[in-house]
Order: sequence, then structure tokens, then C-alpha cells
Amino acid sequence: MSQPVEVDVVIVGGGLAGLAAARRLDRAGVEWLLVEASDRIGGRVTTDVIDGWRLDRGFQVLNTAYPRVPALIDVNALDMRYFTSGVLVRRGGDLHRLANPLRGPLATPQTLTSGVGTLSDRLKFAALATRCASMPAARLLEARETTTQEMLRRAGLSHRMIEEVLRPFLSGVFADRSLDTSSHVFAMMLRSFARGRIGVPALGMAALPAAVAGPLPYPQLLIGARTLSLGPGLVVTEGGELRCRAVIVATDPLTAADLLPGFPTPDMHGLTTFYFGADRAPLDEPTLVLDGDRREIIANTVVVSNAAPEYAPSGKSLIAASVVGVSAPSSASESVIRVELARMYGVPTDTWELLEVVSIPAALPSARVPQAKLRKPVDLGDGIFVAGDHRDSPSIQGALAGGWRAAGAVLSWLGARVAA
Repeated sequence: MSQPVEVDVVIVGGGLAGLAAARRLDRAGVEWLLVEASDRIGGRVTTDVIDGWRLDRGFQVLNTAYPRVPALIDVNALDMRYFTSGVLVRRGGDLHRLANPLRGPLATPQTLTSGVGTLSDRLKFAALATRCASMPAARLLEARETTTQEMLRRAGLSHRMIEEVLRPFLSGVFADRSLDTSSHVFAMMLRSFARGRIGVPALGMAALPAAVAGPLPYPQLLIGARTLSLGPGLVVTEGGELRCRAVIVATDPLTAADLLPGFPTPDMHGLTTFYFGADRAPLDEPTLVLDGDRREIIANTVVVSNAAPEYAPSGKSLIAASVVGVSAPSSASESVIRVELARMYGVPTDTWELLEVVSIPAALPSARVPQAKLRKPVDLGDGIFVAGDHRDSPSIQGALAGGWRAAGAVLSWLGARVAA
């Protein structure tokens, strides 16, 4: 395909934000072209298929309560495989169950008598989750903003409950062990977790960006075209120049900073996922396991294939272990992870096959205070716009919403120029 000389809008980046922007522009009848440097769309939300194993680019899940998801795709068409609504916490020699009372009411008695935290803790956290789930989002974002850790303390939760359950769980969600993440981001996350279901598409997380891109005209998705530079009305790729009326930079924030000198970038948090294959599952349910012994090595682990058998070859089990930060795939780090997994699951792990170690230094933008109402400016002036989860919340929802919002700003800008 030869590159067109001129279009209305060029979108740089084919991740979820860029694809969402393309969907809105396409719906509005605006001529657009998306350029993506890699050989596939989806950005970090992708899946590698290796010898029958489906390995997502780091352990990821889709929350059905993210509002932008059903607005763009048919979730049922993804053939979702769901994890249990709740967690298991390894503390001492036992696994303790904590269920979501809004999603699994039959498990509430177990949760109330769990050996993690106090009865008061569990009732207070249930009340916090219920409040976030039932209150309008706008009101949650009008509340006094603080850190997630301070919000948990203000809710009356004990140090033990925070350290044994919430810090390991949330550190895997935000890639932030300190829990300095904004309380506004946490409230919106808790709202989604309480209202939705957590799962993965049967064919891997790559099915999500594929579904978002599904209605788009394929020739307008220019794959394998790295952007070298850009400016008002011009995008220069390895294949040549593209002239346009507006540009949407929908890359990760570090790439955006390379293309947009002076663009303020957030600090980035890293995540590492260790994928193991086993002949036998160490647990017979698709439930996230947390380390309540405060060792702070593994944030969480789950037998992915218990939820999605399609992720593993027949007769095999896929186990994912998430570590906050970047861990080099050395024999030392592997040995430590095996020891920790053996303790958390209560079974030997020496025969497990290490399939892959996925280290992502810039997995998620930090969301430290202040985040205000989460939405950051997307219009940089001169017809240049920016989109991504770093302009909204650090999540799949933030990426999709950020792309949709940036496209809306472009449409307003184009309309104003026509009117003028």
C-alpha cells in the first residue's frame, strides 16, 4: 500500500487509545490514517502463542464494568473466561478466602469468618466497596483526594488488613507497592471491581484490540511504520511524509515525549510476569492468590488455565506470577520465584517449566496525587493532540476513554476551523 499524501487526521500509535480514537473519527466520517511502529496492533495488550501456550504481554485482565468497553465492542463475542470473584490469601500455613460480597453473596459467611484481618476490617471494606459501587462516579471524584493508603486508613482498616491483603493486591493492580496512587484512581478501580467481572478472552488479551479494530477499514491501519518526527500538519514516518490537518499521538508516554519535546511525562511503574507450565494445577480454581505473609516478592499469582483452558496445551496448566518492578530472567530470580510459589500454593514447583519472563519497565503510568477528576488536557495546540491512559486513569478503561476523548477534541477543533 502506498502512503496517502494527505489526510484529515493521522493517529500515531495502534494501541487501545489509538484504535478508540480511530473508531470515533471513522464514525464521524473524518478521513484518518493510523500508523503503528510494530508489526501488530494492540500495544502492550497482546498475546504471544508459543508451543500451544497463550502468554499475554504480562498478566492482564479485562473488567466488564469498564464503561468504554461495552460501548466499543460486544463483550460476549470475546468468549470470556472469568476468574473467581474474590481472592485467596496465603497467611502462615493456610489459605484464607475473601470474596466480593456484591458479586458472590453465598461466599460472604466465609469472608466474614476468614482468618485475614478482623471482622471489623472485613465489614468496613465491604462498606467501602459498596459505597464506591453505588455512588455516581462524579461524586467519587469530588471527594477529598489523598493517597490510596491514606484512604484505606481513613476507612478504619487495620494495619494488618492493609499489609496482608490490600497492599499485595493493589500493588499488582497499580504496580505501586507504596500505595501512593491517588484515592480517586483507587475509588474508580474499586467501583469497577465491585460492579464487574474479571476475566480474559479465550484466545488471549490480543482479542480485545482486535475487536476494537474490527469495524475499521484495514487499509487505513498502517502497520510497521515507525514515526520519526511530527509537527503541526505533518507526520514523518520511515515510509515518507504524511500531511494532515490534525495529529493524535496515541503512543505510550515515553514515546510521546520523544516525539513531543517538552511534553510532561509521568513516572512509570514496572511489572514482571513469570509464566510457568505444569503437568498438574497447584490449585483447582481460577482464583487470585495473594501473599499475606508480607514477604513482598510476589504480588499475586493465579492458575490462568483454570479460568481459560485455551491458554495451555491439553493436559497442562499455566501459572502466572506477578512481581512489582523489573526482574531480570536470571537463574537466581527464577529460584526465588519458585520457592515463593511453592510456599504460596503449598506444593513443589521444581518440575514446573519456566515458559517466559515478561519484564515491562514502563508498564503503567504512576497516578500520584493530584489527579483531580482524572482527565488531563489532550489538546496541545496547533492541531496536535495526545491520547492514552496517562491522560486518564492507568488502565484499559483509561486507554480507551483517553483515545475516545482525544478524537472528540479533534472533531471539535476541525469543526471550529471549518466554521471559521
